[in-house]
Amino acid sequence: MIVLAPEVEAALRDGTPVVALETTLVAHGFPPGEGVAVGAESERRVREAGAVPATIGVLDCAVLVGLGAEELERFDATARKVGPRDLAACAAQGAVGATTVGGTLAVCRATGIRFLGTGGLGGVHRGWEAGHLDVSADLGELARTQTLVVSSGVKSLLDVAATAEALETLGVPVLGFRTDELPLFYAARGGPPVSARVESAAEAAAIGRAHWELGGGGLLLARPPDESLDVEPLIEEALARAAEEDVGGQDVTPFVLSFLHERSGGATLRANRDLVVANAALAAEVAAA
Repeated sequence: MIVLAPEVEAALRDGTPVVALETTLVAHGFPPGEGVAVGAESERRVREAGAVPATIGVLDCAVLVGLGAEELERFDATARKVGPRDLAACAAQGAVGATTVGGTLAVCRATGIRFLGTGGLGGVHRGWEAGHLDVSADLGELARTQTLVVSSGVKSLLDVAATAEALETLGVPVLGFRTDELPLFYAARGGPPVSARVESAAEAAAIGRAHWELGGGGLLLARPPDESLDVEPLIEEALARAAEEDVGGQDVTPFVLSFLHERSGGATLRANRDLVVANAALAAEVAAA
């Protein structure tokens, strides 16, 4: 069911650094057509930093690890959003499946890929205090998978403080890349404290290696965005609109992203594009280190 691209298979065999990339960003994170360009640029930056990119998705009854350019083009808004629970069903039913962070991590665990670059990690959604518990499978999958994930913190629409507490409970180190605070995706400051600060890719690699030698699972390396945006009022408005329109589950994130991109005049779209590519590059630097 899992098919490795020849380049990825050779890299894993020979010990060449490999960085996994998800496909939900390609299919659902950007306006039609733009996601493919972001995915291609992320792959280019991974190669530039000395690693082999392994973009992961479900196509033609198989989980493909290392998509070609033509295959990447098939991941549009009609693709299923595939988390860890959905991989087998999507492949067996012959659907096109865009993997989330959690779905990608599940494939990393099965194939031995130790590094992943993405935009934001999933987590605890807002409103849990009122009994509406919605927790992303990303968290449990990260805790059990020996992979270091580079992101700009967690998704901006989440309860960041509650997600940080959940990561602590799960034993996931949260490393701040040249920061003492967990970034708020679009904003560099204002989040809860990280468990450790690192100043370089080599330092992050050393901590990851030690964590795995101690039997630990995944790590989160949080890289702040280069340009901060205060979009909290827009996020609250977007979530209220989603509730009014009965948007829930896996549909919330693309709904909110689309709302933010439109209401910010494209500022969040540009920021999202830049941070996704930069995080992929940093993941490759850590992998190479």
